[in-house]
Amino acid sequence: MASQVAAPAVPTTLHVGSGKNFRPEWLNLDIEPRWRPDILFDISQPFPAEGTVKLPSRRFGHVTLAAESFDRILAQDVLEHIRDLTTAMTTMLHLLKTGGVLDIVVPYELSVGAWADPTHVRAFNEKSFDYYTTWSWYLGWTTHHFAIAQWQLVATELGMQLQAAGKSQEEVLRTPRAIEQIFVQLRKQPLSAQAREVTAHYLHRQLAGTD
Repeated sequence: MASQVAAPAVPTTLHVGSGKNFRPEWLNLDIEPRWRPDILFDISQPFPAEGTVKLPSRRFGHVTLAAESFDRILAQDVLEHIRDLTTAMTTMLHLLKTGGVLDIVVPYELSVGAWADPTHVRAFNEKSFDYYTTWSWYLGWTTHHFAIAQWQLVATELGMQLQAAGKSQEEVLRTPRAIEQIFVQLRKQPLSAQAREVTAHYLHRQLAGTD
């Protein structure tokens, strides 16, 4: 009797919205079957209450998405397409290991690329990630949230000219077509004791109907 070949180990990097940029070294996830990702899943749908989803894959057999599953999640040119971004961010927070990172690339709100694609539903600016970090209590995140580990504004040629001319970052940010993209790396971390108190306070107010 021939022995069965075991499926390879599931990668610890999840590539969300892999599309045409399939990467064999990662676990590729997409909502569109035409891109032939490893797994088909809508990252913006509410995660089941039991906290796990088991999905078939072409390369790894059945893959279980669960809490603390991945060291890294990559979402490049993806978040601008997602209507329910809060749910998607909550799901990715759930899937990341504590200390794991979420690498994001998104269009800046005043860039050419922000609204060139008709499937974009939003663009981003320097304040777009506040609610997933310092204001996570507003989302009801009770155990973990994100901290900004890295932040980079990708300037266009115009933006680099303005920077070379000594213009302030604020002026560059407010100049249309000066910034093309934002790269941000978010790290999953436990809520501090103070943050837990703040979250509990606002959740109590919401339940009491005072907000």
